[in-house]
Amino acid sequence: MLCALFAAVCYGVASTMQAVAARSTRDDRAGVDPRLLFRLLGNWRYLSSLVLDVVGLIAQVTALRSLPLFLVQAALAASIVVTALLAVRWFGLRLSWTEWASVAIVCAGLAMLGAAAESQGAGHGSRHFHYVLLVAALALVVLGVAAGRLPDPARTAALGLVSGMGFGTMGTCIRVMPDLAPASLITDPATYAAIISGVLAGLFLAAALQRGGVVAATAMMLIGETVPPSIVGVVLLGDHTRHGWVPVAGAGFVVAVAGALVLARFGEIKPPSAEPVPAGVAGA
Repeated sequence: MLCALFAAVCYGVASTMQAVAARSTRDDRAGVDPRLLFRLLGNWRYLSSLVLDVVGLIAQVTALRSLPLFLVQAALAASIVVTALLAVRWFGLRLSWTEWASVAIVCAGLAMLGAAAESQGAGHGSRHFHYVLLVAALALVVLGVAAGRLPDPARTAALGLVSGMGFGTMGTCIRVMPDLAPASLITDPATYAAIISGVLAGLFLAAALQRGGVVAATAMMLIGETVPPSIVGVVLLGDHTRHGWVPVAGAGFVVAVAGALVLARFGEIKPPSAEPVPAGVAGA
């Protein structure tokens, strides 16, 4: 559980930095430009955020080896708490009592989930299911391209949702890998599904943050990242709660995600030309 929460911290800091970097490459043309990620690689904030994403991914993999998928994915939703706190520290935003209450609600929901969860299921899905995940990862290309051609603000919400589905697919792939030995990873379709979905999720999130409202993008990303994988884990992979604790787990899940969605409004970060320099990073 500590690894899952640590991953949430890494992802929260990374997403804040990515939002600023993406706004610096604003492009009002229709569609999603695959070259966007290459342009962002020249931005120090984006490069630093990728390092944090890698560290967070390692922690997420560790958590997924022992915890139910629904618990890990809900814990990752706490990353928006980190984004809110960074918005206060770095960008001078002020938290109202409603937002502070939302922080407490997210923590309470995660505590309920932690108390209700027993262990992850023994299932890793059939070989056929691993190929289904690969097909789902490839389908994200079609969904993302279609979302990128929508008019604003539907474009931002749709790209955020597809991005979240990509991150959720990646988490599901990690969960179903029975063995992390190199020989097993090379022959497992879920390995390639995780790579494809992770890269596409990063691209579509950057496109959503590039010119759209970060509120809608973050909120829809959390929905796509949390809900589908949690259902898959319970229905297909045997994840379960302690006996008689299903209502507590369900309530905790709803509370944690709802609180995170309220806090998603703190993704509204000014472009680099107007933003203050975050304390501690001047001259870096």
